[in-house]
Amino acid sequence: MTEVFDAERDWPRIVPGPLGTPPPEWDRRREHGPLAPAAMPSGDRVPLAVRYEDVRALLASPACSRNLRLPGLPRFVTGIGIDDDPDSLVNQDPPEHTRFRRILQGTFTPRAVEPWRERVAKIADDLLDGLDPEFDLVEAYAVQLPGLVICALLGVPIEMYGQFRTWTDMFLSTSNLNEQDRHRGYTEFMAYAAELVAEHRAAPGKDLIDHLIAARDEGDRLTEGELVNTVFSLITAGHETTTSMIARGAFRLLVHPAQWADLVADPSLAQTAVEEILRYDGPPASAFMRRVTRDTDFPSAPLPAGTVVMPDLNAANHDPAAFPDPASFDLRRFADHPPHPHVAFGYGNHRCLAAALARIELTEAFRALALHRPTLHLAVPPEDIPWTDGLTYRPRALPVTTT
Repeated sequence: MTEVFDAERDWPRIVPGPLGTPPPEWDRRREHGPLAPAAMPSGDRVPLAVRYEDVRALLASPACSRNLRLPGLPRFVTGIGIDDDPDSLVNQDPPEHTRFRRILQGTFTPRAVEPWRERVAKIADDLLDGLDPEFDLVEAYAVQLPGLVICALLGVPIEMYGQFRTWTDMFLSTSNLNEQDRHRGYTEFMAYAAELVAEHRAAPGKDLIDHLIAARDEGDRLTEGELVNTVFSLITAGHETTTSMIARGAFRLLVHPAQWADLVADPSLAQTAVEEILRYDGPPASAFMRRVTRDTDFPSAPLPAGTVVMPDLNAANHDPAAFPDPASFDLRRFADHPPHPHVAFGYGNHRCLAAALARIELTEAFRALALHRPTLHLAVPPEDIPWTDGLTYRPRALPVTTT
């Protein structure tokens, strides 16, 4: 018999387990209500997909649209949000989306981004070399590394990074700010992205923004709005999403000291460790909502045309049907004969375009941590670590020591 769900138990009240572990609610939903409604931060209720097969099917289905700008549709947050921008790659459907990705894809292939690895590694090494034996790993490393990297890659003055953080915190908040503050953070950030594009047009260089300006496919280029939005998205994702993954990944390793010791003994494990960190701890709680454009059968149930549904990437990554013993953190899970691929970067035609770059940054972050701070451990009990709220969930601070 299908269990009845109510708003008091629905997301965002689907809270993580102890120490940021998976919410027990996911297991109950998989068994009793794999597409049961959940409350979004806006208060609107939409079906929440928690099974791996449903999430992949939703993300791959041509019947699922990212155009949520029609009047009367459920909202993820109140006021302005990412869903409202028609120039954003994440909001476009084919054929516009196909054209957009085709123009950009050459800039973000594994081969194209591999030359940046050495630069990222040096930034990580230099940061760790300059730290005291005791430090806050979030503020001194998880925040600083993505900031230095994204500023270096985009050719942005490092002095602007503090402002990026302010704007991003305003825009990604779901509970700390009102709609006007969220709108201001978004519009000010977008205006600065437009200034960056204009500056690089006037004085071209060899930074990532210059590559984006020059990117074309058969003579087709990005529109100005698409270009500005891409720069905005790269800064936002390159800052908070990466910070969150470094902070959560470091915490997860340090509360599993035997696995941390394995990484220290063999830093080349960083690459497979990153895949398990992505599966276990990231990314933000869900993908973007989808609108079903025609009656469609999904693995768990049919959804009628007009339904707006939320695929939960993290829930899918903890589905025992796809990942044996999913609650176990195992940095060798993806080493030899990996299970199903995780969906931390999404799936289908909206899969994260910059996934190869994110993997380089995370791999070098944990490799450097193992090499430079092999005796690292938490300076406080793990239960005392404070966590953030909002669209990204991570340790707010992570006091660590090497003594």
